Amino acid sequence: MTLLSVNVNKIAVLRNSRGSTLPCPRALALHCVEAGARGITVHPRPDRRHITAEDVLAIAAALPAGVEFNIEGNPFAPPRPGYPGLLALAREARPAQVTFVPDADGQLTSDHGFDPAALPPALADEIAAFRALGCRVSLFVDPGTLRLDPIRAAGAGRIEIYTGPYAAAFGQPGEAAALADCQATARAAQALGLGVNAGHDLSQANLGRFLAAVPGVLEVSIGHALVAEALVEGLAETVRRYRAITGG
Repeated sequence: MTLLSVNVNKIAVLRNSRGSTLPCPRALALHCVEAGARGITVHPRPDRRHITAEDVLAIAAALPAGVEFNIEGNPFAPPRPGYPGLLALAREARPAQVTFVPDADGQLTSDHGFDPAALPPALADEIAAFRALGCRVSLFVDPGTLRLDPIRAAGAGRIEIYTGPYAAAFGQPGEAAALADCQATARAAQALGLGVNAGHDLSQANLGRFLAAVPGVLEVSIGHALVAEALVEGLAETVRRYRAITGG
């Protein structure tokens, strides 16, 4: 079984495009939970272009017990007006999991992971600070990454495999090689006792093949494709269809 965590960032993008209160990320996160999602993911960014700090706290307060809350972000992005920083958000929201992503300010979307051979010197201290709050820490990594010992040594409990390259290659001649990269990274992580998550551009079309090929994926975080598909199928039905694929 793989836990399905629905990323609701795109709901906030739609709301912000009108500068209004609709659609409400908190309300639709709960709608996803009612449809069977076992986790909710958010990725607040310092420029507040989609999920905001206020959204994070509202969702955290509303989620029922047993639903995993996952906050993504760059722990090294400094606080500023409207964005208190990832650690401050986690201190208030107390998510089950925090996923570190090495995004620069203003980056359109996450498109690369941490390089274990060149981790920030303060990474272990950052991980320790989040773990002190009771948060599991996962690090976003590129498929094909094999030397994961530094990530484990820094104190992380999981990695999240960046599945963008696999999604781009899906149905193309490079698909098998892209899947092999994901498989290799998953196996390297599991050999060290690290849990494996996955996310980015996964969809109903490519998710089943990914999970069949990559062993032991504990969690997938899906937002962009799920919201796009929900415009046609309806949100609750789309969540149910993903649950049927993940089994968890």
